Amino acid sequence: MSTSKIVERLLTRSDHIRLSQLASDGLADLLADAQVVEPPSIPADVVTMYSQILVADGPQGQLQKFTLCYPDDAEPPRGFISVCSPFGSSLLGLRVGQAAHWLTPGGDARTVWVRSILFQPEATGDYAL
Repeated sequence: MSTSKIVERLLTRSDHIRLSQLASDGLADLLADAQVVEPPSIPADVVTMYSQILVADGPQGQLQKFTLCYPDDAEPPRGFISVCSPFGSSLLGLRVGQAAHWLTPGGDARTVWVRSILFQPEATGDYAL
């Protein structure tokens, strides 16, 4: 049984192109179904590549900070989460207030809510990451 929920994802064209080259099975469906926009048009409340976000596992859950990155930059102990991981791909394209759902390697269902975006490259005019 899959725990994935159907959520519209919004991606920048540049993220979509780069991620398509990774050929990760976990990203294939997300990329195929995502709405793609030009980087300057992405709303500031959408998780894009290299966004720094705060998530919580419930309404009163403790906030945790993560940065969504490419596999070569991943350092989970420092909060840098690969977009190719189940957790990372569950975050990509979500808006503040939406929930990310994924399965751990052990098969446990997990959910966190995106509480805020501390930094989004496109919001600062950086479209070339």
